Amino acid sequence: MKYVVGVDLGTSAVKVLLVNQAGEVYAESAKEYPLIQEKSGYSEQNPEDWVKQTILALKELVDHVNVSTEDIEGISFSGQMHGLVLLDEHHEVIRNAILWNDTRTTKQCDEIKEKLGEKLLKVTKNPALEGFTVPKILWVQENQPEFYEKATVFLLPKDYLRYRLTGQIHMDYSDAAGTLLLDVVNKEWSKEICEILNVDIDLCPPLVESHAFVGNLLPEIVEQTGLNQKTKIFAGGADNACGAIGAGILTQGVGLCSIGTSGVILSYEEDRNRDVEGKVHFFNHGKEDAYYVMGVTLSAGHSLSWFKDTFASSESFEDVVENVINVPIGANGLLFTPYLVGERTPHADAVIRGSFIGMDSSHKRDDFVRSIMEGITFSLNESITLFRNAGKKVDKMISIGGGAKNDSWLQMQADIFNTEIFKLENEQGPGMGAAMLAALGCEWFTSLEDCSNQFIQISKSFQPIDDHVNKYEQLYEVFTAIYPQTKELNEKLKPFRA
Repeated sequence: MKYVVGVDLGTSAVKVLLVNQAGEVYAESAKEYPLIQEKSGYSEQNPEDWVKQTILALKELVDHVNVSTEDIEGISFSGQMHGLVLLDEHHEVIRNAILWNDTRTTKQCDEIKEKLGEKLLKVTKNPALEGFTVPKILWVQENQPEFYEKATVFLLPKDYLRYRLTGQIHMDYSDAAGTLLLDVVNKEWSKEICEILNVDIDLCPPLVESHAFVGNLLPEIVEQTGLNQKTKIFAGGADNACGAIGAGILTQGVGLCSIGTSGVILSYEEDRNRDVEGKVHFFNHGKEDAYYVMGVTLSAGHSLSWFKDTFASSESFEDVVENVINVPIGANGLLFTPYLVGERTPHADAVIRGSFIGMDSSHKRDDFVRSIMEGITFSLNESITLFRNAGKKVDKMISIGGGAKNDSWLQMQADIFNTEIFKLENEQGPGMGAAMLAALGCEWFTSLEDCSNQFIQISKSFQPIDDHVNKYEQLYEVFTAIYPQTKELNEKLKPFRA
């Protein structure tokens, strides 16, 4: 039996999967690393933590399986999007990585909008938002010019990790699409945008397809992990593109709901000229010459993690959410908006913060947990509403991530989205998508669709319940009224934040 490895470099941990030719996860390992948050709105990580923890996870994988490393034919990657890693002339890291959920760059986003106007959407297909990469580059340029002057190339998180394992520098199209420097349709770095923004185009790394072979492991990595030097390394893709691949979102008609640290609603797209007017994201897929449209809730699973860590740190997630089934729809009149670090879709707002609305002394912990789960799902439904208003059908959705681990939450998604929700037999999210890219690169299959037919199976489905749908439609109307009524209040509170 032959195997591939999918490496998923997430925001809080790296997860590695050993997958065989039947699509079965033979073994897995995960290692955590910390966030660095110096002040409100700042979110960074030390790239060395990614490397050290990935090496440990790979070594643990090799040490605990009865598999010859000669049979591990390929490795590919999925990674958190947008994060800025700057390297000097020796390809050493200049400063900590600035992550996707860092919101310090509002001033730079305003400058980008002013300088580029409609050209930005025409070329990059996306608006200037704090999470994207080029505003971070401009922030460093303005606030830490000594670091910018040292930079010779920038990478995204999983591309830096892959560089450290192979010594080769590349970036795939699906991740490059989230930088605001890529001409998404023509699949090349935009010289025009670089010139207008005064960003040296030489900072941009070579571009490759997600399934492209990019090298082999360095000798020191072979020694540290126990892997074989002949194992082929493939580029991989952005976490959302890989999540879509790992869920089989490779044709029209089926959408994806992915709830991790952030939350994503995603729909496959082949029309490269579709105009989404910047209301949702339009990115290159990990599948060659395909695209996807996507809406994002910045604090999806993060909202639940925050609540657990703050009020139930000694308990498991399973314990925290187990009683939500006993709480009625609407959490006994409690609504939550998941804007803990600002919001992305449909409110591109780095200043807004979360709210509990309707709280009284009768509410118990389980009411708060249910209200958080409902608030996350309401926020994701705003992206679905945008899709439907743009004429896209949302009739079936695959749910992955933390939101797929609890049947009550899956039913909640079916009811709020008013669509059938499918749970996968062996849901592994972006890590499985990375493994599938490695399988394609190793020529186990002739297409990702063929790979998907082998690797991905549906285990369960959830139909919307009419009475629930009606109740949630009423609550959703209240939820959508909260943002415009709290926006000004949050702006006035900004000077008081740490």
